[in-house]
Amino acid sequence: MAMLRAAKHAVRALGSRTPDSSPFSRMLHSSTGSKKIVGVFYKANEYASMNPKFVGCVEGSLGIRDWLESQGHQYIVTDDKEGPNCELEKHIADMHVLITTPFHPAYVTEERIKRAKNLQLLLTAGIGSDHIDLKAAAEAGLTVAEVTGSNVVSVAEDELMRILVLVRNFLPGYHQVINGKWNVAAIAHRAYDLEGKTIGTVGAGRIGKLLLQRLKPFNCNLLYHDRIKMDPEMEKETGAKFEEDLDKMLPKCDVIVINTPLTEKTRGLFNREKIGKLKKGVLIVNNARGAIMDTQAVADACSSGHIAGYSGDVWYPQPAPKDHPWRYMPNQAMTPHISGTTIDAQLRYAAGVKDMLDRYFKGEEFPPQHYIVKEGKLASQYQ
Repeated sequence: MAMLRAAKHAVRALGSRTPDSSPFSRMLHSSTGSKKIVGVFYKANEYASMNPKFVGCVEGSLGIRDWLESQGHQYIVTDDKEGPNCELEKHIADMHVLITTPFHPAYVTEERIKRAKNLQLLLTAGIGSDHIDLKAAAEAGLTVAEVTGSNVVSVAEDELMRILVLVRNFLPGYHQVINGKWNVAAIAHRAYDLEGKTIGTVGAGRIGKLLLQRLKPFNCNLLYHDRIKMDPEMEKETGAKFEEDLDKMLPKCDVIVINTPLTEKTRGLFNREKIGKLKKGVLIVNNARGAIMDTQAVADACSSGHIAGYSGDVWYPQPAPKDHPWRYMPNQAMTPHISGTTIDAQLRYAAGVKDMLDRYFKGEEFPPQHYIVKEGKLASQYQ
C-alpha cells in the first residue's frame, strides 16, 4: 500500500509541473498541426520559366508548395531578407520553420533567433550553415540541418574548372575576343600546364576528396591539410599526401584550394600575414566561404602580383555590394555564388528539404549526417 500511495503521489507531481522552460524546450518532437514555413531564395525573374526543373529560386520554391499547402501548412517564400522592414522580418515572430540557402543567405542572427518565439527548425537548402549563428541556435534549443552531400559534385567540378581557368590564363584571352583584340603574347606569358604543379587543398571533406579524385589524371603533386587524416585507401586512390602543418604546406603550393567550413577558427584565416608566406605567383580557388579570407589583403596581393590569380564564387557579405574590392582587383575570375546551385544540385537539395520536412511533421529523426545543431550540440566540423 505504501508503494501504491508513493506511485500516486509521483503521478500527481508530474501532472502539476509547469511547462518546460529549459533552453532546449524548443527541440523537435512530434510536430502536428498547421505550421508556418518561410523560405528565402534568390529571385529568378525572367529566367524562372526557362527550365521547369529550376526549383531553387523564389518562383520554383523548391517544388514543395503544393505538397505543403495540401497538408494545411502555410508557405511564405521571399528574396527580401535584409533590413528592419524586409519581408522576412514580418514573419520572424510566428514562423515555425525557416528554409535558407547559401546562395542568397538570410543571416539568422542571435537577435533574430530571440524574436522567433515559435521557431523550431532551421533548414539549409544546400551545404553550409554558417549564415546562422549556430551557437545562439544551440542555446535556444533549435534544430539546424542541411542537405549534406547534395551539391558536393557540383562544387568539386566547379573548382576543377576554376583551377584550369587560372592556370591557363583563360580570361584575358576571352576578354580579347569580345573586345576585338588579338594578342597571343599577353596571354601566353603566364599560361601553364596543370601537369606537374603542386596543388594543395585546405580541407579534405566530401568536396575536397572529390576534387582530389578529379585532379589525379592530371598528374599533379597533390597535398591536403585537414583535421582528420584520410583513410589509407583514399590516399592511395588519389595519391594525395597529408600535411599536418598548414603553414608548412602552403608555401609548397602552386595552387591552393579552400575547402574548409567557415568557423570561428577559420574566419579570416588567410590574413595579410598568412598570404605573405605563400609562394609568389600562387593561384587560389575559394568556393568555401568568402569570410575565410581577409578581403582587402586578397585584393592587395592580387594588385601586387603576389597572388597571380584568384577565383571563387563566395563573398562576404552576399550578395556582394557594388563596391566590393574583389569586383575590381586584377587577375580575378570571380562569379556570383553559383557552384552548388546547378539544376542537378537544386533537385537534390529540394528533395532533401522535402524529406526532412516530412520527417519533422511526423516527429521522426533526420539522417544523422544532416544535423548541424541537435539537442544543443554543434556538429564536429563547426566545433
